[in-house]
Amino acid sequence: MEAGVGLIICAGTTLESSRACVEMTKRYPVIYAGVGLHPMDLKRPLDDTTYREMAEMASSNSKVVCVSEIGLDFLPTSPPRDVQYQALRRQIGLARELKKPIIFHSRESHPEMIQVLREERAEEIGGVMHYFQGDAETARQVLDLGFYISLAKPLLRLPELQEVAKGLPMERIVMETDCYPQPFKRHRHSWTEPHHVRMVAEKLGEIKGMGTEEVAEVTSRNLLGLLGMGEEEMTGQG
Repeated sequence: MEAGVGLIICAGTTLESSRACVEMTKRYPVIYAGVGLHPMDLKRPLDDTTYREMAEMASSNSKVVCVSEIGLDFLPTSPPRDVQYQALRRQIGLARELKKPIIFHSRESHPEMIQVLREERAEEIGGVMHYFQGDAETARQVLDLGFYISLAKPLLRLPELQEVAKGLPMERIVMETDCYPQPFKRHRHSWTEPHHVRMVAEKLGEIKGMGTEEVAEVTSRNLLGLLGMGEEEMTGQG
């Protein structure tokens, strides 16, 4: 709050971390949650028991606002693709059942990810392509499906991403930091934190010829609209 951050979505990546995210929403007014199984954390296909647990967890708490973080990751060290596809499709189905948007991860898998979104009718619930680093054509396809593009700290250092951002409509952009514990960084102050989202806003304002506060206002309104939330919840009062 002191840094100007009014809302944090804590995204689950496993059943256990999703549960922890939901518990945090009860202790901190500013924190909301997503429940999801990240493709890099999959150990096996998503079974019926896990599916029911996720559905119950999400339905028991009004501060669970999305199914996140789900997606595809095609690094050589990633879990088998058939497991990823199965979990992704079931989680899109869960989101459609719950009528909640999805926030999805895609690495080395943009065409395949977009194909699954189309096949599973994900546009019916919408959502966000998180930590976007794709090209203009990928952005166009994501926008055509009705999804939002989330810009994060890569915007600060990638000229090609800055060029793509120039062409994105402001009403379809949200921002994030994708922060998580980073013990691999030598100094604690080097970790990415929620307050760093202002740096992203400043850069986007520079690219778009807008003031930082205007960028923050528009992108916050976009996020609240997607999540079906009111402005009072952005300040932790909801």
